[in-house]
Amino acid sequence: MNAAPPKESKKKAATPKRDQKNTILIQKPLPPKPPTRRANAAFVMLVRNSDGQGARSAIRQIEDRFNRNFQYPYVILNDMPFTEEFKELIRPMSKADITFGLVPREHWSYPEWISPTKAKEARTAMADVLYGWSESYRHMCRYQSGFFFQHEAMLPFDYYWRIEPDVEYSCDLDFDPFLYMQDNNKKYAFTVSLPEYMATIPSLWNVTKDFMDKYPHLLAENNALDFISDDGGKTYNTCHFWSNFEIADARWMRGEAYQQYFEHLDQAGGFFYERWGDAPVHSIAAALLLPIDQIHFFKEIGYFHAPFYNCPAEPELQAKCHCDPSRNVNRERMSCTNRFLELAGEKGMVFPEEVFD
Repeated sequence: MNAAPPKESKKKAATPKRDQKNTILIQKPLPPKPPTRRANAAFVMLVRNSDGQGARSAIRQIEDRFNRNFQYPYVILNDMPFTEEFKELIRPMSKADITFGLVPREHWSYPEWISPTKAKEARTAMADVLYGWSESYRHMCRYQSGFFFQHEAMLPFDYYWRIEPDVEYSCDLDFDPFLYMQDNNKKYAFTVSLPEYMATIPSLWNVTKDFMDKYPHLLAENNALDFISDDGGKTYNTCHFWSNFEIADARWMRGEAYQQYFEHLDQAGGFFYERWGDAPVHSIAAALLLPIDQIHFFKEIGYFHAPFYNCPAEPELQAKCHCDPSRNVNRERMSCTNRFLELAGEKGMVFPEEVFD
């Protein structure tokens, strides 16, 4: 007597179905449930009125990839009063609260110890350096280094996520990066790490070494000095986190150690007499003033700021992305990201050839 055929397993019922026209129907996972808790956090963007369309695009992508489910507020800052046209472009992009703030004039002008004449001479001498000729760029870098997180609209928040006009986000996020930072005691996070142009910061490391000598008690134990120096602090290797994307604890940046470092740099005048960027300033501060385990690389966040990408190659992450992992700058020799991961004792980058070979 023949045995009865085995019953079909339940797993088979979960495979893609076909309709009557022989079309494969792909069953997508349900959208994430509304969050039960949120961090005290906001997105922050520094813009000009002419950036309306680029800011609109960036916010739309943040909403589509993440914030439509979380509704974190936005703080948008400008050194000039916002036009009604700009605000009307931005308001429809999110259901979350949006605050438009004006940068205080004292934060976007020459401090009393800076000579505008000497600063102009420096810009002329640096005309062939990227943004070396720009006065407004220097004010922007100084503001992003020391002041934006102290704006009255930012003071209520513990964490911020910095976004910029015209950036692209290519991966859906089904977790909350702000809560990850909060729950894991992370103070600074990045997606891209690269060498800086030394021509823009020729004296920055000497000024930093003076700070380390003067305030050794502010340096963190188990810090990331070896990420930014190949010789124990004698020289700076120019590795820095690209600050056009960063998620950080604003309370740390408002605290004694960071503020003392910024004040030390500001008094030296390099924001105007050279062209110190906020990216190396934030990066050196994080590397020296934080334990390395409080700095985090968000590999899951697909990100593009011209001309560089972060795009994960892991199949489970690629399933949520529309970027090309072969274009990930973090896999290039010039990137500093693998150096950071090795020092932090974390798993290195996964490259496309490792997945598909």
